[in-house]
Amino acid sequence: MFQLSCLEDGRREPAMEGLEPLKKERQLGLLQQDDRHDSGLGSMKEEEYALLVNELRDIRLQPAEERGSPPLPAQPWLQQVTEEGDTLLHLAIIHEEKALSVEVIRQAAGDPAFLNIQNNLNQTPLHLAVITDQAEIAETLLKAGCDPEIRDFRGNTPLHIACEQGCLRTVGVLTYYCQQQHNLYSVLKSVNYNGHTCLHLASIQGYLAIVEYLLSLGADVNAQEPCNGRTALHLAVDLQNSELVSLLVKHGADVNKVTYQGYSPYQLTWGRDSSRIQEQLKHLTTADLQMLPESEDEESCESESEFTEDEMMYDDCIIGGRQLTF
Repeated sequence: MFQLSCLEDGRREPAMEGLEPLKKERQLGLLQQDDRHDSGLGSMKEEEYALLVNELRDIRLQPAEERGSPPLPAQPWLQQVTEEGDTLLHLAIIHEEKALSVEVIRQAAGDPAFLNIQNNLNQTPLHLAVITDQAEIAETLLKAGCDPEIRDFRGNTPLHIACEQGCLRTVGVLTYYCQQQHNLYSVLKSVNYNGHTCLHLASIQGYLAIVEYLLSLGADVNAQEPCNGRTALHLAVDLQNSELVSLLVKHGADVNKVTYQGYSPYQLTWGRDSSRIQEQLKHLTTADLQMLPESEDEESCESESEFTEDEMMYDDCIIGGRQLTF
């Protein structure tokens, strides 16, 4: 892995201990291209990986500028980027090299452009710190000026990812700094490219503690998905999570909120296994939203004309300028 070793002049450089430890298997979610969260370094071919290691051997971390000393020239590692768009900071975080990550962040603290640079998956170092569940590194990044509102290739902010992964500690770190330095409300109400807020993602995964925490911070319990209008309560019914249903109702979820197709949460209980959820919602739902709405097929059948296409009556046929009579 990357380690900080001292040079004779006191400078520090990342040292390598071999390819195998650096290329250890990581639990960053599914490694398929469609589903993985990381930048894909772990799936590189061996020869490509060896080239990357050789390139990184040349990187040197200059000592941080001391107060009153002349400014140091631009350091090469600030401009060095892999084919995947990862900087040295991205790579240090991916491989959980805490010492190297902290040192790079410390020296780049006055350079928000570097701290917020996005790789080919639009991930900032903060996204990767959340994905790898490194709450301390995430906090260090936020203190140094990393922006928690930047979105990745799925439209996820770091808070979206933390809520989806169930990282309660990281959720706490992100929301604290959003309260202090950013607009927490805008982060809580923002949706990713699937139309999900942070509350939706935590609800889908069934993380009750995170759901309750987000609601205590002011997350909109009745926020609807833009594509179909489901609220967190609709999702809880879909997932048959009775504890989540109770929690959302306790925090003011509107049981009479309907999807864009006109379905209330109670109507979604029909045909489901959990009678407990149905009983929870029945006495709270208005009578007109308890019965299933008629389907479009039924309505179209009722509105069909008594005549077939061949039997349709016409009274406006004109031949040779004269209107026919029937």
